[in-house]
Amino acid sequence: VSDEKGEFTLNNIADSSYLLKISFVGYQEFLKRIKVKGKLELKKIVLEESSNDLDEVTVNARRPKIRREVDRLVFEVENTILSTGNTYDILKRTPGVILSQGQLLIKNQPATVYINDRKVYLSSQELQQLLEGYSGTNVKSVEVITNPPARYDADGGAILNIKTSKNLSIGYKGSVNAANTVAVEPKYTFGTNQYYKTDWLSVFGSYNLNVREDYKKDENFVEYYRPNGDVDSRWFTDFERNTETTSHSFTSILDFKLNEKSTLNLSANVQLTPKSDSDINSVTNIFNPQNSLDSLYTTQSRLEDETNNTQVNATYFTSLGEGGTLSVIGNYINYDNDQTQILNTEFFSADETLENSNSFNTVGSQKSNIYTGQLDITTPWGSTNLETGLKYSGFQNESGQEFFNLTNNTEQLNGVLSDNLEYDENIYAAYLSISKDWEKLSLKAGLRGEYTDTQGISESLGEVNSQEYFRLFPTFYLIYSANENHSFALNYSRRIGRPSLQSLNTYRYFLTEDNFNEGNPNLRPQSTDKISFNYIYKNKLSFDLYWERIDDALGLMPYQDNIQRNFRTVPINKEFEQQFSLDIEYYDFVTDWWYFYGYFSFYQLEERFKALESAPEFAENDLLGIYFSSQNAFYLDKNGTFSSLVTLSYLPGFIVGSYDYDEAQFGLNIGFRKTFMDGRLVATVDSEDIFNTMNIPLSSQYLNQNNSFFAQPESQKIRFGLQFKFGNFKLDNSSEAGTAEESNRLNDLQLE
Repeated sequence: VSDEKGEFTLNNIADSSYLLKISFVGYQEFLKRIKVKGKLELKKIVLEESSNDLDEVTVNARRPKIRREVDRLVFEVENTILSTGNTYDILKRTPGVILSQGQLLIKNQPATVYINDRKVYLSSQELQQLLEGYSGTNVKSVEVITNPPARYDADGGAILNIKTSKNLSIGYKGSVNAANTVAVEPKYTFGTNQYYKTDWLSVFGSYNLNVREDYKKDENFVEYYRPNGDVDSRWFTDFERNTETTSHSFTSILDFKLNEKSTLNLSANVQLTPKSDSDINSVTNIFNPQNSLDSLYTTQSRLEDETNNTQVNATYFTSLGEGGTLSVIGNYINYDNDQTQILNTEFFSADETLENSNSFNTVGSQKSNIYTGQLDITTPWGSTNLETGLKYSGFQNESGQEFFNLTNNTEQLNGVLSDNLEYDENIYAAYLSISKDWEKLSLKAGLRGEYTDTQGISESLGEVNSQEYFRLFPTFYLIYSANENHSFALNYSRRIGRPSLQSLNTYRYFLTEDNFNEGNPNLRPQSTDKISFNYIYKNKLSFDLYWERIDDALGLMPYQDNIQRNFRTVPINKEFEQQFSLDIEYYDFVTDWWYFYGYFSFYQLEERFKALESAPEFAENDLLGIYFSSQNAFYLDKNGTFSSLVTLSYLPGFIVGSYDYDEAQFGLNIGFRKTFMDGRLVATVDSEDIFNTMNIPLSSQYLNQNNSFFAQPESQKIRFGLQFKFGNFKLDNSSEAGTAEESNRLNDLQLE
């Protein structure tokens, strides 16, 4: 592909004889033998028009494609049925990705989401809202990077890198899209994309409105024990939550072509959620050891949440000649969250006589500012490619929650349960990476060093949590291609996982008066080592054998206090997590109209963690299990205007911290896509969890802990979507939104 002036450069071409072929729709193919010896400059080449010149070209939905690079798997989705949905749907259906308890997992670990090589700075729920409102037509491919190279931050695990499309043509285009999701409660989205390009300026803007109601039902069980080990009582809770959410997302991008070598990109992403209000109702029945009803209590709660997130990015890129590049990136991120909750509890005897009541409310806030600066240089060094760079990241976070007891509608501050947290963090990083290709061998190795200085001050606890450390993070990749049918790969990486800013703050979110989630300001970073061996046959069948160990593993853990009879979920550092796995993937066209992707995983998982509410000892949880998923793309007409995608998954066993799956998880999704008016109008229907079998109960049993829950969000739903394109809609997209690499630090796991 040439640039707009028809110019192109091929680097690192060995001296030899070649056949140069140039082709373009509507012109005759150009063929010429050339001999390369050193630097060769070709004269002007003029293509002759073909006698059967086409007035226009329509690219209909094509087949999805999977290809492997030295350090990643690339899932190309542009102009496929997947691109007709939203970006979050694409991630859920990306090969190797598992959706479990609302989290995107790769190799059984939470994935970090990037857009164009930069992290997304949103919580899990906000990320889902943003990507559900971001049209899949903007996505070119998704890169699955299980062992990220040295260029990426050492913080985090595997990466899902969303690559947006790049425009090559001058012109204007736009689109509007709307969707309605039918589930227990209605959900609506509306969005528009606008794009305009000249020979020196590209302008992209998008707006998405997401209005939705979400219903969730939980069934919780806790068996409390006396100090001698006898059963004291059994608590059964039926929990219902209705949430109304309104969110707005804005993206604006300006691309300036400064000269033939240099460009400047300015972008802003704004996520506004002025309303995320939940009404919570629950009934807790308390039974004595003889399973007779002893008492009960009801809970009514109102949770109001408002979040604003703004990210501003500036990127300068220039070519250094001879294949070298330089880029300078600056980011500013502001995160502002306010949360209030009012909770009222009424206590009844077994005959439902009101005996007592209690009310309280909480007022919480979190304000975060993040600044980053980054310099990256790539340059050839003989036949070797070098990458090096520097980076600074600064975090400033203030959060707190005030707890008020309510008596006769009068608030009284509870200083014991109130707290404020100030947290500052500075990270200085540098990296060097080299890569080299031989005839059958490809090598890439890198080393990243990061110096971290943190300080957290908890007002109520009177504690200062300061950490200062320097760590090295090596990466190594080796691919040997014996021939076109057989290739072998070996790679290794060491990573770090820093606690999210939300998990450090002291918010308490109450499901009931005695069941709540809270933060932990004393968290430490986790350390991960991973090594894998991969074999690929005919670029359609692969075997991946790997081992991963995470020391001081961060995770949410449930604990029941048998004395106070309360239940809390808190982020902790486990002693370690470890897994041994064999993954098998197969991807190919069964027929011209049926594309199949199958993923099989055989794994052994092990976790070891401190039993905080038990004796001073450690507990373990392990599992030997399997996982299967498949994607089937069907092309239902000859011209590709009608297609279908069927996805299937089966997970008979899994562990999440101390929780075990009590049943097998099975999922079946079916989607259809149809284009009209020569591709200008696109209609989609997407049905998820057809048999309503994705929600399953989980249980935790060890020492003096025995609890379980059955979360039932709206997994079964049907989505109807329409998209209308106007202007020169056949232009490729340009929407390279800049998002800071630190963006995942606001992300927090939630287990409810």
